[in-house]
Amino acid sequence: MTVKNQAKNVTHKAEKSLDAREVTYFFEDRKVIDNVSLSFYPGKFYGIVGPNGSGKSTLVDLLVRHRKPKDGSVYYLGRDISLIPKNVLALEIALVPQNFYINFPFTAEEIISMGRYPHIPRFSQPAEEDRDIVRAIMAATETREFAPRFITELSGGERQRVVFARALAQDTPVLVLDEATSNMDVQYTLRMLDIVKKNVVAKKRTAIAVLQDINLAAMFCDELIFLKHGKIAANGAVDDILTAETVKQVFDVDVKAGFEQFSDSWQIIYKRPL
Repeated sequence: MTVKNQAKNVTHKAEKSLDAREVTYFFEDRKVIDNVSLSFYPGKFYGIVGPNGSGKSTLVDLLVRHRKPKDGSVYYLGRDISLIPKNVLALEIALVPQNFYINFPFTAEEIISMGRYPHIPRFSQPAEEDRDIVRAIMAATETREFAPRFITELSGGERQRVVFARALAQDTPVLVLDEATSNMDVQYTLRMLDIVKKNVVAKKRTAIAVLQDINLAAMFCDELIFLKHGKIAANGAVDDILTAETVKQVFDVDVKAGFEQFSDSWQIIYKRPL
């Protein structure tokens, strides 16, 4: 059975995309994720927010199987994610990591093309369809100008755009972003998140993003998950959950929350400390 056929057997067997059930994780003797249960559905963009050290990146690592829970399990379309072969999972979930380190002098185009590797049969070359997808993604993400440049020569923001484009080229039902725009200029941050949002709406994809900027999360996400001390402090639809009380509880800052017509989204305004 080919990798793609195995992936088809995984897909469309459950309504939920990802499902974390009573997941707990420790760093040595410190509990980082504490009995977290979450469900993620197709056609929705989820934002994960919380203070530094609240467990956001660790939760993402558990969802994409980079870490194994101490207790509980993560399921992808109803199947324990630990039982899904990695080559099959690569056709289902793509990750844009917070940090991307590579010392080999691959060009930007080669890095983005790596997103197509899970779709290419072993010992085969990329098909014209793969090349077309890469070209389209490079145009959409405005990384075409970087094509011949080595990844090691790019700035942090430029490199992040290339890594983002690689994940988009992977063309998976689930896209996970771990502070994926932290090094980008605001222009490209908005552009990249808009591409993700449009894919979620048009293709019924699932997107999960760890974001530091609450207003940015509220602008693009359908639902927010607030983490604090490894636990879910609050989660739900943006217009229900983004309140002054929630932000005060999680971040210990005073804000005013309301719908902003200019951004067409709920936003918060911070009160300056006295």
